[in-house]
Amino acid sequence: MATLLDLTVPQPGSTTTRRLLGQHLKHTLKLLFELPMGRFPAPLFDDFGQLRASVERLLRDRQPSLPFAIARRVTHSTLVYCLHRELYGDGDVQKLDAWLTELTALIALELTLADALPPGGVRLAAAPPRQLSLSANLELTLPPGWQLGFEPGALSLERGAERVRLPLGDVDRWRLPEGGATRRPYVPIEGELVLALADNNPLWAEEAHPDKLGNALDLGERSAQEWIEALRAALALVDAHLPALGQELRWVMQTIVPVGYDPERHLSASYGECIGQLYLTLHPDPLTLSEALIHEFSHNKINAQFHLDGVLENAFFPLYPSPVRPDPRPLHGVLLAVHAFIPVACLYEQLEATGHPLSAQPRFQERFRKILQGNHEGTVTLLEHARPTPFGRALFDELRRWDDRFAPRRR
Repeated sequence: MATLLDLTVPQPGSTTTRRLLGQHLKHTLKLLFELPMGRFPAPLFDDFGQLRASVERLLRDRQPSLPFAIARRVTHSTLVYCLHRELYGDGDVQKLDAWLTELTALIALELTLADALPPGGVRLAAAPPRQLSLSANLELTLPPGWQLGFEPGALSLERGAERVRLPLGDVDRWRLPEGGATRRPYVPIEGELVLALADNNPLWAEEAHPDKLGNALDLGERSAQEWIEALRAALALVDAHLPALGQELRWVMQTIVPVGYDPERHLSASYGECIGQLYLTLHPDPLTLSEALIHEFSHNKINAQFHLDGVLENAFFPLYPSPVRPDPRPLHGVLLAVHAFIPVACLYEQLEATGHPLSAQPRFQERFRKILQGNHEGTVTLLEHARPTPFGRALFDELRRWDDRFAPRRR
């Protein structure tokens, strides 16, 4: 019997998301290797090309761990997808040059950390004003007028005859020229998951939700520690009731970017170009935060799949009523909503089944019914109007099974 797809809610022992993540990393490397020389100034692309060749060499020598680590880091992969989007979109030269410059410096730093630089190290023709590294937990603001270089175990700053060596093993003792600064921008939450106090996603100001203006980084006048404690409590709720999904979340997600505090409502976001990162407002209710984590993680999963397979042949036109938004949405948006809220419904179901104290709250049953009804309406819309790809048909079969599964609970 054929294995049923479980991209929405993982079954125990599922390998679906692991396989998807592996395919997505291969696709990201493919896009990295396809960036064309002709759209960039020669000095910028020469630096990038030299470093990209080092990554390709590691793959040829069957040393894939570093290339795949580079492809997985959300700080890197987001720039790869933004570069391709811009190359085959508006083609804004300033954006293209800035993003390639930043990506080049990020790859150089990864090669430095892994002791895999080209012989003689690298001196960049241009450097980004800020160097951000998840691997080194480093944000480096470059002093104006200094050239950035990379050598075994260290960065270097050069200006004329002046030279400053910055050992990567001793970041906290660096003494930078005037105008330079460093800090540790990533605060550990659990395992590799971190709270990001810096963000290099170029698309952060783009916002599809009508009640929100972008996703500017903002702790909402709360301490990072308060955020960490709230996020750990929300993750623990997921782990206790949807352990397989909690494990998947750890595989995929890397960074949570804070975008304010609101005790009344909650808004979160993710980007298709930014697999591994989500944006979150802090809320005092752990169930609300758990919902948001599941919701945006689910978006990350299906957005990774969208890069590999369009899922829908009529994804963006025409528009249809959305089960969770006040504005009409394309079927792409309806699918995102249903795929994200089915595991949220499963969380509510498990909380109720185990008699968790949260399930006794007055708003719990009302919220549960609303989620189930929205999922049903969205599923009906998709099944009636969508033209799925072959993969999409398997995904829609999964959504139909969940809709049937919850039908008695809706009555």
